[in-house]
Parts: sequence; structure tokens; C-alpha cells
Amino acid sequence: MTIRLYDTSARQIRDFVPLTPGCVSIYLCGATVQAAPHIGHIRSGLNFDIMRRWFAYRGYDVTFIRNVTDIDDKIIKKSAEQSRPWWSIGYENERAFNAGYDALGCLPPTYEPRATGHVPEMIEMMRGLIERGHAYAADGNVYFDVKSFPGYLELSNQDLDELRQPAGEGETGKRDPRDFALWKASKPGEPDWETPWGRGRPGWHLECSAMAHKYLGPAFDIHGGGIDLIFPHHENEIAQAKAYGDDFATYWVHNAWVTMSGEKMSKSLGNSVLVSEMVQRWKPIVLRYYLGTPHYRSMIEYSPEALDDAASAFARITGFLTRVCEKAGTTVEPASEVPLAFAEAMDDDLGVPQALGVVHTTVRQGNSALAADDKETAIARAAEVRAMLGVLGLDPFAPHWAGEADDSDDLHGAVDSLVRLVLQQREAARARKDWATADAIRDQLQQSGLVIEDSPDGPRWTLGTR
Repeated sequence: MTIRLYDTSARQIRDFVPLTPGCVSIYLCGATVQAAPHIGHIRSGLNFDIMRRWFAYRGYDVTFIRNVTDIDDKIIKKSAEQSRPWWSIGYENERAFNAGYDALGCLPPTYEPRATGHVPEMIEMMRGLIERGHAYAADGNVYFDVKSFPGYLELSNQDLDELRQPAGEGETGKRDPRDFALWKASKPGEPDWETPWGRGRPGWHLECSAMAHKYLGPAFDIHGGGIDLIFPHHENEIAQAKAYGDDFATYWVHNAWVTMSGEKMSKSLGNSVLVSEMVQRWKPIVLRYYLGTPHYRSMIEYSPEALDDAASAFARITGFLTRVCEKAGTTVEPASEVPLAFAEAMDDDLGVPQALGVVHTTVRQGNSALAADDKETAIARAAEVRAMLGVLGLDPFAPHWAGEADDSDDLHGAVDSLVRLVLQQREAARARKDWATADAIRDQLQQSGLVIEDSPDGPRWTLGTR
């Protein structure tokens, strides 16, 4: 089956046809590094990590570019407020973003260019736009003339006559208030670079058009980002790139937000949940399950209760895999192919919720096989589950996640000895039909963060998912 994706520009799901057979090129708008990432920031990288993994599973050679915006108005403002160099703030938060991506199991991009490393490419693009009559210099600024590009606003489906574009600070000399800045004139105390039109710094939109051109060429397959970037950022990218002469992106794919009380998660609104805090409270693989399993075009309403539900659901999966491995006496290797129903769901606009339904159905089938002492079927189902989880970046036995418990092996052994002594007391109470004592022991263990399961081979315990 052909992979199909919802294309924002076409406003419909389209068959994916690569520009180069067997290859896919993806440009994702990455972090603006004025602050540490919250889970809404990381969701975008995670959604496109799943896309990338699925294309790779389907046999494509993937080139994945995720940029870093390391200079903009917010970074400069933070620099002044904190009396720190702008590059220090940017680098600190860039490292925080990469730590968040890595903690949640996102594969590193093929290339991760920074805006400030590509000023020559931006100058070249501005020169071409001015020569073609699509841009002009004024008071040290360089602006894009939106009326010169007939396709402007087609992505966001707006009417230019109704567009109100407030002027930014220092943006003087505009011919039309709706024109946007490609380059901003130098101001005292701000970082700047030399150009033929005077010293200054990049406008937000220009950098992505220039970097996409450098790393993916004049035409590439997929441009991604959050829905909040459709306008003005992606709309302006299209105008710049196409006016310059590039075909630019064939497909536009946008992920939805993580919200809290119905509002977009945002540092400025004071409702953000930092990734660095969340991975201390939850296993990172559980956080990936929570953020990665809703459909990428669906909003996620954050709540601790929703994370509890996700943790419980994932624990059912890992519990099944653990029991099968115990039964088999070894780790069950993933199957070479995912089940057909899972593949069909993923091919259909990355239908992760439907694909996850296949995972849970397979787990139930495997548990039934275990109950019937059908070892062979249970192992087969576990192998399929591992294959499906691997595609989603959620295989708990994969090297990235297997290391989560390495530092606690000694502690786990000590706890295991103590818990088994308590479980023996519980079994003794059950043997003498003292159900109240047995239940009290179980409840106390669960309040301590342990999950107790009674199996045909006796009671077993696991740590909770927090």
C-alpha cells in the first residue's frame, strides 16, 4: 500500500510520491532556543521521528533536516534581561532540546544546521530576490514585497486584502505594512553581520528557506512543523523560496499542539511542563508513549490523569512481553515484519492510534495463549508486538531503553529479595484463608509503587511506571 499523508496545502490526504524513487527528504522546523523545551515543543520532533521511522521501515532512504533557530527577538530580549551573551542562552537551550529529544528516543537528524551558520546563504537568497523584484532594501532592512508573489497566503488560505501584519520594532521604510522582514538592520547591543545592505541580523523566516535550499536543494518532499507555524512562518518561507526560483516542498505536514486547560502550552502563558521535569517523574519511554500515540493532527490535552492512563496501558504491553520472555527463558526477538493491519494503519496518514489498537489486540491474543499454556503462539505474538513497538520507537528491549534500568540493577536485586519475603507472607496468609491479611499486604506493596500480579507460577512483582 502507498503511504498517504495529509497535505496542508492541498487540504486533503494525498498519496506520497517521492521526487526521487526510494528516497524521501524531510525538513522540520526545529527549536527556537530561547528557553528549555516543554513537552509541546518535543511533540513535534517526536511525531516526525515516527514518520521518519515508518518511511525507513518501508524501505526509503531518509534525509531528515531539523534546524535550530539560534538568533531571534526573544533570544536577544533574554540576553538583555539576564545580562548574558545571546549565544550562551542559545547554546544552553539547544543542549536542553537535544537532551529532551534523546531522552524520548528520537533519532538524531541527518543534519541539524543553525541559523547563524548560514548567513552567506541568506545573503545570496536576498540578492536573488532583490534582482527578481521580490524584495527591496530600506533603512538597512531588507523586506519581501508580498504583492509581487501571487501565491502568497495560499497555504493558510487567507485573503491578502484582509491581512493585518503589525510592524516589528525598527522595521522602517516598508512600502506596504504587510511586507515582512528578510533582514533586520543593526541595533546597539545586538549581534549583527555584514551584508551589501548594511550590518544586521536575519529575519526569522529567511533562515529556513536558505537552509532547506542548501541541504535539500531547490525541491524536496516534505516540510513539517507545528500548526502554529502555518502563518506567518511557513507562508513566508514559501514566498521567499518560490520567488527565488525553488519548487520547495511538495507536501506540507503539520502536527497539533499539546494543550493545558484548552490553551496551547506556552512559556509565556505560564502553563508549560518542562521535559527535564517530566522525565524525573515518569519513565521517558512512558512519556514517549503518551506524546507519540495520539494522531499527530489531534490535540493532546495534558493532565496527570491522562499520563496515568498511558502508563497503565503501556505497562500492560511490557508486562506481557516480560511474561513471555520468562516463559521462553530468553528474550523474544522482534518479527521481521509488522502485522498487515498495523502497516495499513501507518500507511494511512500515520494512523498511530489505529496501529496501537493492533498492538493491544496482539497483546490480548498473546495473554490468552499464555493462559492456555500455548508457548509457541505466545512467543509469536510477542515477536509481532516487539516489531510494532520498534517502528514506534517504543520497544522496551531496544538498546536505547534497555539501559534505563542498568544503574539500578543492584538495588533491584535487594528490593527483589525483600519483596519476595513479603510475598511469601502473603502466600502463607492466602493458604490459611486469611484474605484480609493477604489483601492488606498486597495493598501496602502497591502503595509503595509496586505492581503485584498472581500468575500460575506464583506471584510476581514489577515496579510501577512512574
